[in-house]
Amino acid sequence: MIAFEDLPAGRIIPLGDLVVDREEMLDFARKFDPQPFHLDEEAGKNSIFGGLSASGWYTASLWMRRWVDVVLSDSTSQGSPGGRELSWLAPVYPGDTLTFEAEVLTARLSKKRPELGLVEFEGRAKRGDDLVYRFIATGMFTARG
Repeated sequence: MIAFEDLPAGRIIPLGDLVVDREEMLDFARKFDPQPFHLDEEAGKNSIFGGLSASGWYTASLWMRRWVDVVLSDSTSQGSPGGRELSWLAPVYPGDTLTFEAEVLTARLSKKRPELGLVEFEGRAKRGDDLVYRFIATGMFTARG
């Protein structure tokens, strides 16, 4: 089980690769972000993206699923108080292979609740060498004590 002590500053956690599925991407867009360039090939070609592109929120949800599968599902996670940065740096297209990772930026025990660790991390998604998504957030993990 992953606890606060397992998440020191500087640790990079590989979260695996995923191929962006066109139908899943379209389904997400229909439900949550129905902008034309996320739904229609022609609208995508006529946009600044040059083709049908994923919603940034879809990319974020793909990252989150990997984070849960690799880290949170077997951890002492107590949720998150939020984040401070979110960037979609390049469009994501159907068939892209994305590589996900998280880097622990800072880790400290809470002053008010010393059994609780605050872990600030940067989540990233890359397509090859190109960073397409990043954000910074804080997770709360209990310590083994």
